[in-house]
Amino acid sequence: MDILWLVVAFAIVLLSLTIHEAAHAWTADRLGDPTARLLGRVSLNPVVHIDPIGTILLPLLAAWSGLPIIGWAKPVPVNFGNLRDPKRDMLWVAAAGPAVNFAMALAWAVLFRFAVPGGMFDNASIVEMARIGVSVNLVLMALNLLPIPPLDGGRIMVSVLPPQPALALARLEPYGMMILVGLLVFDRELRIIHTFTSTFASNLSGTILSTAVGFSAGTSP
Repeated sequence: MDILWLVVAFAIVLLSLTIHEAAHAWTADRLGDPTARLLGRVSLNPVVHIDPIGTILLPLLAAWSGLPIIGWAKPVPVNFGNLRDPKRDMLWVAAAGPAVNFAMALAWAVLFRFAVPGGMFDNASIVEMARIGVSVNLVLMALNLLPIPPLDGGRIMVSVLPPQPALALARLEPYGMMILVGLLVFDRELRIIHTFTSTFASNLSGTILSTAVGFSAGTSP
């Protein structure tokens, strides 16, 4: 990946992570917890969401080395006790991030549709940018849906599981990021992150882009 496309990919990652975290903050506020809003996290300003390692270093290293572009932003603080129904509303707060990543992937797919040959724009650079946008958002969605708290998937599981297993899973939260880093380090052997991100995102990305092109031209890419 050359420098120009590295910058483009990083900008897309930054935008995607920013909207992801803002969605968490907005949803929590709507469901009764103003903690994130009072800290300025209901914002599309990327500066308030940046985590130096997860938002900057990891995505740049991944893009430069040709690996799937993964990363995370500074977690949005949520006081679940302030939510109107803490166990139920935890699910909606957690799901807001992956849901908005999926919505962004679809938006990039619409742009892709209009940029392919014969489309409204017919621009190869926009095609590549849109392809990156779809892939980045699906990888981020898949990564965040890993069932490890404090990732969104872990909190969704805590919300839907019966009390005893939910409590057991919730107790992993202080160690969740260490578990994730360990999975990343040993992914060559374990292939867990690869399955949840690269493989899942690649297959779904192909389906979405093929469908988008099919709508406009009746063919697949």
